[in-house]
Amino acid sequence: MSTFFTTNRHGYSVRFSPFNPDQFVVASSQFYGLAGGGTLYFLELGPDGNSIVEKRTHHWTDGLFDVTWSESNQEIVVSGSGDGSVQLWNTSLSANNGPPQMVYREHKKEIYSVDWSKVPYEQLFISASWDSTVKIWDPIRNHSLSTYIGHTQLVYNAVFASHIPNTFASVSGDGMLKIWDILCYDLPIASIKAHEGEVLTVDWCKHDSNVLATGASDGLIRIWDLRNFGIPIAELKGNEFAVRKVQFSPHNLSVLASVGYDFTTRIWDFKKTNEAIETIKHHSEFTYGLDWNRRRPNQLADCGWDSLVHVFKPDCLADKI
Repeated sequence: MSTFFTTNRHGYSVRFSPFNPDQFVVASSQFYGLAGGGTLYFLELGPDGNSIVEKRTHHWTDGLFDVTWSESNQEIVVSGSGDGSVQLWNTSLSANNGPPQMVYREHKKEIYSVDWSKVPYEQLFISASWDSTVKIWDPIRNHSLSTYIGHTQLVYNAVFASHIPNTFASVSGDGMLKIWDILCYDLPIASIKAHEGEVLTVDWCKHDSNVLATGASDGLIRIWDLRNFGIPIAELKGNEFAVRKVQFSPHNLSVLASVGYDFTTRIWDFKKTNEAIETIKHHSEFTYGLDWNRRRPNQLADCGWDSLVHVFKPDCLADKI
């Protein structure tokens, strides 16, 4: 396991580069995101695979709560912050600690989620906000393309479908999971009460575009199939508190990871059991960020409020290719 310490910053999001297996970025905030500014850390695994090197940092005047890489340009990332703005950072144009290339200001409250479309010809990204809206952006335009209004409470997470064009999912404090066609922004194309509590996270399966996972304040992870959307096809139990983020493995159809407010990172295989196949306890505060390395099988990164960023391979996946 490799570890990095974000001094006086608390981790909210970590994302591996889709281009380089050794590069990743961490979005962090001062004072647990309640006050102060935010910092993006651009990090790289050292040649020995056991060290993490800080390559550059960029600062923002408010807390940074999420970050996502461009799928077409390895120098560009997008972040979302507590002041309701979205920042586009181009490391090829900006010096270390330099300002963002573009700033988009339309949301009225905190942005808790940003995601870049995985469909090659869709050069779009998405933002989800506590103002209860989701917005689609073309990075070269100053204004959003569309605004999606359908949730009755703050939107915690919105993510593009892995393989379905023009499609994203969103989850909210209203307990709902909604599926949207970006060309039909008046109403979602599907909607379900996913949890009794607030739904904090959603992700699409990387190998089956009909399958999604949600995690919520009730500590449950539920697996959904769009072909039979009425009831979950699996319910994963064991988290003591809220599930902050859930993400499917890019290397195995039924494997996913989660992090949460019980300080744990858990690995699941929903086709085998509804209990975690491994529980990892290497944080001492809320664990917020999580990402699989698409370029290196079964490698994970997580980060949390204890200022620690870990890159590791779970023991339960050590023998898997």
